[in-house]
Amino acid sequence: MGGKEMIVRDSIYIDGSWGPSSGSGTIPVVNSTTEEILGTVPGGTVEDVDRAVAAARRAFDPWSATAADERAKYCSRIAEGLSARTDEIATLVSQEVGMVKPLSLVVQAGLPYKSFHSVASVVSEFPFEERIGNSLVVREPVGVVGCITPWNFPLHQIAAKVAWALAAGCTVVLKPSEVAPLNAYVLAEVIHDVGLPAGVFNMVSGAGPVVGEAIARHPGVDMVSFTGSTRAGKRVGALCMERVAKVALELGGKSANVILADADLAKAVADGVGKAFLNSGQTCSALTRMVVPRARLAEVEEIAARTAEAMTTGDPFARGSKLGPLVSQAQWERVQGYIQKGLDEGARLLTGGLGKPEGLETGYFVKPTVFSDVRRDMTIAQEEIFGPVLSILPYDTEEEAVEIANDSAYGLAGGVWAGTPERAQEVARRLRTGQVEINGGAFNPIAPFGGYKQSGIGREYGRYGLEEFLEVKSMQL
Repeated sequence: MGGKEMIVRDSIYIDGSWGPSSGSGTIPVVNSTTEEILGTVPGGTVEDVDRAVAAARRAFDPWSATAADERAKYCSRIAEGLSARTDEIATLVSQEVGMVKPLSLVVQAGLPYKSFHSVASVVSEFPFEERIGNSLVVREPVGVVGCITPWNFPLHQIAAKVAWALAAGCTVVLKPSEVAPLNAYVLAEVIHDVGLPAGVFNMVSGAGPVVGEAIARHPGVDMVSFTGSTRAGKRVGALCMERVAKVALELGGKSANVILADADLAKAVADGVGKAFLNSGQTCSALTRMVVPRARLAEVEEIAARTAEAMTTGDPFARGSKLGPLVSQAQWERVQGYIQKGLDEGARLLTGGLGKPEGLETGYFVKPTVFSDVRRDMTIAQEEIFGPVLSILPYDTEEEAVEIANDSAYGLAGGVWAGTPERAQEVARRLRTGQVEINGGAFNPIAPFGGYKQSGIGREYGRYGLEEFLEVKSMQL
């Protein structure tokens, strides 16, 4: 299980040094497999946020005046520091969140490294200045950025904000998720070790309603970048709008995977089940609605059920486990509620269902679940479940398939499978969503990521992620 010793983190990181929170509260971090307390972090206060913002404000002028390639070099050194601690990061996240360890190494530890590592090449090609007629147009850092991040891909989501904010010349106050905060301490240690100037990066652990709210409403925070639920994102957005502060929001999803009649069905369905169940379904961009030709529904059902049943649920550190537990008891209960809703509203259960998998009474495990004959007005077709639950929705015409895919409050991701990439792209252009996989195209950590509709505002990663943290100034010459 990666060690039983309690991890006690009793400091927060402000102005280049570790020190105690002004409050005395602590937050327990639970191991999602054993249900035992894995560690604790300080429950930060409004006063802690005030100190962190003050440090970030003092550091902003000198940091923003540092050459962009110099800022990028710091990011490269941070990447090297994270790389040296890959196994530790993957182990922590597998304990906190439940992702199986082999996948955690690639995703939970690998993607944060890629964010910091790719900064240098993006910055070297980025047009910080350009001439337009008689104007010199310059892009300048927005200022102090508050980063509020979720638990499902904890360090990846932190890096997606912090790497690009630092590269843009901004200073940062980070609030990691209180559910999975231990990995963020590894990043803070790495940042300290590379000698990033004091105050450029600050971290206050704590609860969303306390630390998150304090960051979002703080007059010294120029921009907030938030990833999490749409409900919480609306609150952050409202607080920012009260003081007309810039905000970037990466929120929920209910992404459709459209499988066209001429697609390679075996490949498309098996890949689609995997994409729905990544991180036990705790993925905002999970392809949780499989939209399939009604004429081939029976074939789809057989492949989907077989694929889901082959996804062995178990201890993330055990050999052969494909799916770990969910992150918490609250999350487990939420997913059980959605499975019950699917049954109550008349969806046909193909595999999985209520309760825990056999032999896994301890840990927040959910049976990999597939429903078919799901109508688009059903709760499980409209609301984000955040667990290993796939809905199969049949269609009669391609037009109807596109309508079903777009019939959502969200628009974060999607997939299209067809006999040719060109045909898949034609349909993909009609989907109102921020990313679309063509015939199972791989995730690209430097392509823009973000959503249409209630999936958010703004983009992360690469050049688009860098632009998010910049303001534009015109100087008429």
